[in-house]
Amino acid sequence: MVSGVNITNKITMTTFKKILIGIDNSKYAEHAAKIGFGLARDYNAHVGLVHIIEPAFVASPTTDTSMGMPLQGAADISGIEVMDIQNELSVGIIDRTIKAYAGELQVTHFTDFGSTADGILSCSKEFKADLIVIGTHSRSGLDRLFMGSVAEEVIRNAEIPVLVIPLGEEENKPIVSA
Repeated sequence: MVSGVNITNKITMTTFKKILIGIDNSKYAEHAAKIGFGLARDYNAHVGLVHIIEPAFVASPTTDTSMGMPLQGAADISGIEVMDIQNELSVGIIDRTIKAYAGELQVTHFTDFGSTADGILSCSKEFKADLIVIGTHSRSGLDRLFMGSVAEEVIRNAEIPVLVIPLGEEENKPIVSA
């Protein structure tokens, strides 16, 4: 009752049935995964775990351009081999995250090649996610200008809620051993 007027508002809580968590091999993503899986547990939600592999540039001048002769000790690695290595690393990141946090939760995982933000957005649609959870590196200034912000791009283009998890001061402290 407000000022003698009886107001009955129904407050509806959003329930998340499918939560997509974007991960990479960083402490920022690890922290976001921990929180994302905790939310999934609270809502008994299905988790989508996505790791995007950004294409690596493979320099191929294995020959001396001035002499046209093969360079001594030059690595002979193809773009396909690099992609295979990146894919193996991605599988390891996903498996490690599932083992650490999934427990009994249902998890679907995605690995995609390309732009991280575009990949997360694409997977969120494919998975039909209700929420995207991602970590942030909290870049600013020149670092952000040159590196961009995946979190910012996801927020600007997502059609569903995005929960961006910063790494707290406590988690950001270096580990000191005696």
